[in-house]
Amino acid sequence: MAISSDSKTLVAPGPKGLPILGSAIGLIYDILGTSLNGMLKFGDVVRYVAGPPGPLRVIAYGIAHPDGVQHVLTAGGDHYSKQDATYTELRELVGNGLLTSEGETWRRQKRLVQPLFTHKRVAEYASLMADEGEKLVQRWALLAGKDGSVDLHSEMTRVSLRIVSRALFGEDADSFIPVLKDNVPFLSRRAFARSIAPVKIPAHWPTPGNRHAARAKAEIEGMVDAIIARRRANPTGEVDLVSLLLEAQDPEGGLGLDDMEVRDQALIFLLAGHETTATSLCFTLHLLGLHPDIQRRVQEEVDSVLGDRMPVLEDVPNLSYTTMAIKEAMRLYPAAYAIPRLTEIEDEVNGYAIPVGSVAVVSPWVTHRHPAFWDDPEKFDPERFTPDKEKARHRYAYFPFGGGARACIGQYFSMLEAIIVTAQLARAYKLESSSDPVPLFTGITLRPKKAMPCRIEARQPALAESIS
Repeated sequence: MAISSDSKTLVAPGPKGLPILGSAIGLIYDILGTSLNGMLKFGDVVRYVAGPPGPLRVIAYGIAHPDGVQHVLTAGGDHYSKQDATYTELRELVGNGLLTSEGETWRRQKRLVQPLFTHKRVAEYASLMADEGEKLVQRWALLAGKDGSVDLHSEMTRVSLRIVSRALFGEDADSFIPVLKDNVPFLSRRAFARSIAPVKIPAHWPTPGNRHAARAKAEIEGMVDAIIARRRANPTGEVDLVSLLLEAQDPEGGLGLDDMEVRDQALIFLLAGHETTATSLCFTLHLLGLHPDIQRRVQEEVDSVLGDRMPVLEDVPNLSYTTMAIKEAMRLYPAAYAIPRLTEIEDEVNGYAIPVGSVAVVSPWVTHRHPAFWDDPEKFDPERFTPDKEKARHRYAYFPFGGGARACIGQYFSMLEAIIVTAQLARAYKLESSSDPVPLFTGITLRPKKAMPCRIEARQPALAESIS
């Protein structure tokens, strides 16, 4: 191992890569495989060089050990910031909200927004989640009556978008969803593509892609602005998040959120709140469909807890095995597969130097497969998440929602939604997934690259007749 120039810390090992390009091709086209193989070959801190010498070159450090993950995620903004290329593009996409802001702006926003995501407040959306889950059960009854096949990816994206839209916009959601359905995925793909491009075409140049993006963004922002204006003029007293954001008060006596800040927060919740949960739901159902014994245990639990009624909030603690299955699916397929930070102050992680200007990347995809913390890591085994095993494991061996002060504020909302919808579908249907390998798309979030076919069979034969 090489020693750094100050002879105090080691220079992390890593792949040599290609001449001039270094590891750029692997990181762009197979970041999951490249980063996992890097950890298995080189260890807990891996140095990657991407791009030619000069201003286009990026030096990144993959940090896999939970101790290192904890250090990076809890070190604070003085050491690591969100000024890397990924978050720069996210700011362009969704504005300067809680996910993308920094410093005092972020601290003020968190004081204002945090109270809207307490367990007590989020619990108010449980009935909304169950209502959308029940609509999906009925929709699937019609599909089961045809060829018995559904695309898990599109179906989970649809239900998650409906849930987060209703939570955000209340009665205005139905008119808003058609605008979101196509525009949000396009803008998300664009943000990721620009974040990894070595040379970026300025966003204001009138290229076809830039014009398309400008129209899509303007359409979404225009509808959100119109909803905000209506709520300002005529407060409804509803508990939709836009109304609550408008009413939010700074406990330290500062100003509330202005209209642009409310819009930015809403767009971030919209993007982060439906793509990530859709991925978690999609892969939970896919894995249940591949493992009949585990699926049967989930169904037995759901039948015992729910009987023939819709789930309510009080049922969630009793759906413990269902929750374990969801957590295990999120271990194997974490929606936030990589979390980058720009190094602002020279640091040391696990004995290796992390220079200023480099990108420190902690990856749930990699750490969730660390052989020192996970036996047979590619196996789907919900038993990993019994209370005793969770308590015994390193806090940062599993971090699908990030960690530290900037952990995902919506994690309870996401888990509540995933548990309720999974329980409803497992009670109503037997799932049989395709055993074909699932190609993955690594954009802003992880998701399937193509359709995820799954055959469904009604467990309640009278269901389809009752709605025909």
